[in-house]
Amino acid sequence: MTDTGAAGAVGTYRGEQTAMYTISPKSGDATIMVVDDNPANLKLLERMLGQAGYGVRSFSRGRPALVSAALNPPDLILLDINMPELTGYEVCEQLKSDDRLARIPVIFLSALSQTEDKVKALQCGGVDYISKPFEFEEMKARVQTHLMLCRLQRALQSQNESLEQAVAARTAELAEANQRLTILDRSKNEFLELISHEFRTPLNGLLGVGELVLCELADSPESDELRGMFELSRQRMLSILDDAMLLTQIDVRREKFLAGAVRLSRAVTQAVGMASELARDRQVRLAPLSGGDVMVVGDEELLVKALTALIETAVKFSERNQSVQIAWKADSDPIIVMIESIGKAIPIDQISKFFDLFSIGEASTPGGDLGLGPPVAFRILALFGGTVTVANRDPSGIRLTMSLKSANS
Repeated sequence: MTDTGAAGAVGTYRGEQTAMYTISPKSGDATIMVVDDNPANLKLLERMLGQAGYGVRSFSRGRPALVSAALNPPDLILLDINMPELTGYEVCEQLKSDDRLARIPVIFLSALSQTEDKVKALQCGGVDYISKPFEFEEMKARVQTHLMLCRLQRALQSQNESLEQAVAARTAELAEANQRLTILDRSKNEFLELISHEFRTPLNGLLGVGELVLCELADSPESDELRGMFELSRQRMLSILDDAMLLTQIDVRREKFLAGAVRLSRAVTQAVGMASELARDRQVRLAPLSGGDVMVVGDEELLVKALTALIETAVKFSERNQSVQIAWKADSDPIIVMIESIGKAIPIDQISKFFDLFSIGEASTPGGDLGLGPPVAFRILALFGGTVTVANRDPSGIRLTMSLKSANS
C-alpha cells in the first residue's frame, strides 16, 4: 500500500488498486480511520470530517486498514460491515485481539438495520452503531463523544499506572523500612539481653561480696539495718533487670505470648501471696478476696505478675495498719477487678502519666518509688486486650481498676 498524502490518491494493495484518501490533521486534533468499500462514502466522510478538523485516513478494504492501524494507531475507526475479503466484524475482532489496538473505539457504519446486526457489532467490540444513510451532525456528535471517552479512559489508565508505580515504590520503601526496623528491634532485644546478662555477672559478684561482708558484722541494730538496706537494694536491682527485659520482649516479640484461659481467683491468690512480704514490711493488711469464680483471657504467669505489681503499688500508697481491698465482679464482660488502698493520694498532675516509665518518684508514695511495676502491669494487660486505670479515692487513697476480657464470651 502506498500513500501519496493527497486527497483522492490511489493506493495499491496486493497488486490491485484501492481507493485510499488522506486529509492532513489540524494541530492537536484526532486522527480518524474510515474503512468503507464505497468510494463515494469515503469521499463524503473525508470531506465532512476534514472540515470538522480531524485528520482522516481512508481505506476501501479491511486488510490494509489493519496494517496501517498497526503501524500508526488512529484515535477512532469508522468501520463499514459489508466489505470484500474481510467483513467489518472480522476487522473489529482482529483489532480487539491486538493489545496495542484493542482500546481504539470502533463505530460501525452500515445499511444493515436489524437488531441482530447491531447486537453482533457491539458483541465483537464496537462502541456504537450508525445506520446508513446517516446525518453528519449525529455522526459528529457520536465521534466527539467516543473520542472524549477514549481520552478520559487513557488519562485514567495513565493515572492508575502512575498510582500503581507510586504505590509499588512506596510499598518497597515501607518494606525496606520495616526490614530495617525488624533488624533494629532484634538488635535492641539482643543488646538488652546481653546487657542484662553482663549486668548480672558483675552484680552477682558484688552481691556475693556484700553478703560476705555483712555476715562478718556483729549482730546489732545498725548491722540489721544495713542488712535490710542491702537486701532491699538487691531485690530492687534484680527486679528492674527482670522488668526491663519483660517490657522489651512485650514490645519486640509480642507474638511469643500466647493467650489462654486463666482462673482469676487462682491468679489473684498467687499475686496476694507474692505481695504479702511487702505488705508485712509496710504493716499493711491484705483484705480477704471478694469475687466469684471466672475465667479470663491471658497468660497465668504474666497475669500474676501484673496483679502483684498493682497490689504492691496499692500497698505503697497505704498508711500503716490500713487494708488493701481486692474485689472483682464475675458476672460482667469485661471482668472488672478493683484494688483499693487507704492512704496517700496521687498528685493530680501525675495521674495521666502514672503508667509511664519512671513517672512516679519517691516523693509520690509513702513507701518508696514505684519503679517499673505500673508500666509493666499496664503492658501485660494490654497484651491480652485488657486495661488498667488509676484514680484517687475520696477522702484518701487510690483505686486501681482493671478490665479483663472474659474467656467465656
